[in-house]
Amino acid sequence: MSWIISLAIGGLVGWLASLAMKTNDQMGCIANVLVGIGGSLLGYLVAGLLGIAPTGGLLRFVVAVGGAVLLIAILRVLGLFRKT
Repeated sequence: MSWIISLAIGGLVGWLASLAMKTNDQMGCIANVLVGIGGSLLGYLVAGLLGIAPTGGLLRFVVAVGGAVLLIAILRVLGLFRKT
């Protein structure tokens, strides 16, 4: 059951990041979930390197969305997404 919740939250995180980066038209549901989960991992990695330990649900969510935005920016530089 917890993996279903992880997929749902990953989809929400990826969708919010795609809205922020204006790539929502280029991404589908599966891409949102993948970017959300991968971006969350990237966000927690960067936060750990900066010495930030997100505690509490809201701060963890913000770090996850920030990581997903960073992942979309990296993918845009690599040419996977175009700027609209």
